[in-house]
Amino acid sequence: MNQPPNWPSKNPPARSGKNYGLSGSVARWRRPIGVAEGTWDYVTDRSIADHYDAFVADTPLCRVDESILREIHPGIKKDSTRAPETADSPRKPLIFDFGCGTGRAAFPLALRGYEVLGIDLSQEMLRVIQAKQSAPSSPKIGTLRANLVQLECLAKDTADHGLCLFSTLGMIQNRRHRRTFLRHANRIIKPGGGLLIHVHNRWAALREYHGIRALLKSWLNATREKDSEFGDTCYAYRGLEKMFMHRFSQRELRADLDVTGWEVSRLWRISIDGSGMAHPAAIAGGFFFHAKSTRSK
Repeated sequence: MNQPPNWPSKNPPARSGKNYGLSGSVARWRRPIGVAEGTWDYVTDRSIADHYDAFVADTPLCRVDESILREIHPGIKKDSTRAPETADSPRKPLIFDFGCGTGRAAFPLALRGYEVLGIDLSQEMLRVIQAKQSAPSSPKIGTLRANLVQLECLAKDTADHGLCLFSTLGMIQNRRHRRTFLRHANRIIKPGGGLLIHVHNRWAALREYHGIRALLKSWLNATREKDSEFGDTCYAYRGLEKMFMHRFSQRELRADLDVTGWEVSRLWRISIDGSGMAHPAAIAGGFFFHAKSTRSK
């Protein structure tokens, strides 16, 4: 999970260099499917995970997605007609947090009574989650290290709902791989269940310094390079030289959701600075899509 390439950033912490020898320079065939060179550095660098919570603490978008997430999943109400010892007996809805990071969304959901499984490719991010759970007052969430493009390990109809926030979907390289993840999510989430997704808007670049140049470069790369797509960009991020991000048009993501068995039920347009909703006439900085599975039982 990360910020778009032109947001103001804080001074990045010094990188630990402890990525167990699995740097972005490894041969392409050794990286997991859909994982770009810079993304592999991101998920294997310990310092990224150790400083993640502090880095995003003042990010306005985090407060916006917390608000939307609370609106979609407000919490589990206990049945007051049951005896106290059985009030919690009904099965709690299970939510999968795809690209959970250090549990920024997962822990609040667990505190509101949901069962949560956090899924991330970064063992370092999951290590931070496990450390947090050592506190006696911490809610407990499950964790699974997995590549979002390779979720065959998860059975059909396992989760009630899912979320993929902070442009995690845009960190998957290549449209066919992003669609593979969306198909996995559709299979894993029960019919009628919802998937909440956040992505960055490609056209927000029109409001950014050198943004038009960046769009043109992305378009030219897409016409010249086999594995490049319009919307792809690599940029410096927290000490990493080649962080990958795909930025979407609204039409593009709608098409991806439609072809993978999802129907958009709600859309939020986020302001350029990520602090709230965008004016209807303004260019959005990003989008939140809440989609429902169209798969029959």
